[in-house]
Amino acid sequence: MEERLRKWRLILGSKADPQQEITLEDGEGQMDGVLEALYDAQGRGGLGSSSPNVNRWLGDIRKYFPTSVVQLMQKDALERLKLKEMLLEPEMLQALEPDVQLLSTLISLNKVMPQKTKQTARQVVRKVVEQLEKKIRNPLRQAIEGSLRRSVQNRRPKHNEIDWKKTIQINLKNYQQEYKTIIPEHFRGYGKKGQALRKVILLVDQSGSMASSVVYASIFGAVMASLRSLKTHMVVFDTAVVDLTDELHDPVDLLFGTQLGGGTDINKALGYAQTLVQNPNDTILILISDLCEGGNVSELLRRAASIKSSGIQFISLLALNDEGAPIYDKSVATQFSSIDIPTFACTPEFFPDMMATAIKKESMKQWMARHQVIDKG
Repeated sequence: MEERLRKWRLILGSKADPQQEITLEDGEGQMDGVLEALYDAQGRGGLGSSSPNVNRWLGDIRKYFPTSVVQLMQKDALERLKLKEMLLEPEMLQALEPDVQLLSTLISLNKVMPQKTKQTARQVVRKVVEQLEKKIRNPLRQAIEGSLRRSVQNRRPKHNEIDWKKTIQINLKNYQQEYKTIIPEHFRGYGKKGQALRKVILLVDQSGSMASSVVYASIFGAVMASLRSLKTHMVVFDTAVVDLTDELHDPVDLLFGTQLGGGTDINKALGYAQTLVQNPNDTILILISDLCEGGNVSELLRRAASIKSSGIQFISLLALNDEGAPIYDKSVATQFSSIDIPTFACTPEFFPDMMATAIKKESMKQWMARHQVIDKG
């Protein structure tokens, strides 16, 4: 009973026990102080205005709470206590627990960040990027390379391109009982290595609401750019369009090349993407945007319909993150869906399999049904 009361006291704060009738045990008092500083900031003065106070608080939350809770409290502190300006101090950055949300915030502050902080910020960003890339790389490579091999048959394969299962099947009639083996008369192979079999255009909205999607798109784009069988373009946009394809070799440079915030002109971005297309039937265009068009919506819908009718595989992702269904323009999403453009939010976990489905030109609607992904149109 006493333990339950102490837990409720920690949850509700000191205002729930004005007479201080509940005694907190060792460590619980310090934990309560950390929580009070953040969630009862108006009454207690928050974390204080000095960097040492903030750094001490950051150290305390890492001492008393697991990483997942630390990241949530950091996010709440940045929003509730308006501490974004504190991120301009290298000492504070070194005390933070890196995660995607922090990375997104740092990228948004890039243009106002003093030079003394930029190097520390890049180290923090690189740490998060390397963690995510390590998690993402193998599933994405395996999904894409496997689907590419199966999407193109090769009747004169080199040894490392032979599809042994199919080769054995078509040569079963040549089985030699005496030698207990098959004499292959014909070979079947996968698509030739070193040849770009598909073009992928990542067209990413860099408005402020899409920050975490920009992070994941950059890392996925960098991994895909390392595959010789794909030609990958990375294009970001707000009211202007910037082609960052040349930065795909280093996702950290790529992220610092984005500029989160500003308006949105999806129609202009789609127009630029069209100039990159040479063979529509081998092109996959992935628009990552909440579809909140700041330009001409009618022109946007006409252009989207034209792209779809040209034979390009056009997929509209409302978000590419772990945060669930985003706020998006339902009217535009409905119009996209009506012309058979799949429109949905995608988690990083599902992205590799989604890409494999697109490469194999299988039904995206069936893929969505299998994964219980809802078309937002």
